Amino acid sequence: MRLRKESDDLQEDEILLIANVSDALAHPVRIKIFRFIMKCNAARQLVCNKDVVSEFDYSQATISQHIKKLQQAQLVQVKRKDKYSYYFINIGILGKFVTAINKFD
Repeated sequence: MRLRKESDDLQEDEILLIANVSDALAHPVRIKIFRFIMKCNAARQLVCNKDVVSEFDYSQATISQHIKKLQQAQLVQVKRKDKYSYYFINIGILGKFVTAINKFD
């Protein structure tokens, strides 16, 4: 009996992950917002919607729509405390995305 060698082929869930994350990062504004949240997180600074709005020259509604798209791709997580929502980068999903991309040949 022969044992099959493990395949490095992309699995269906990895393909969906690549598509969702790529779609979320396909807009330049979302990349800027994502990087801003990442830098704030790295500096251990809490970041909420008003911080993002004050950083960029976009309306609060526009910022919220872009953050919602990042949330749907699971790139950004929201933690609510009192009346504020704080944003955090989901490093786990980012790691899975990079791993899946590295399987691309």
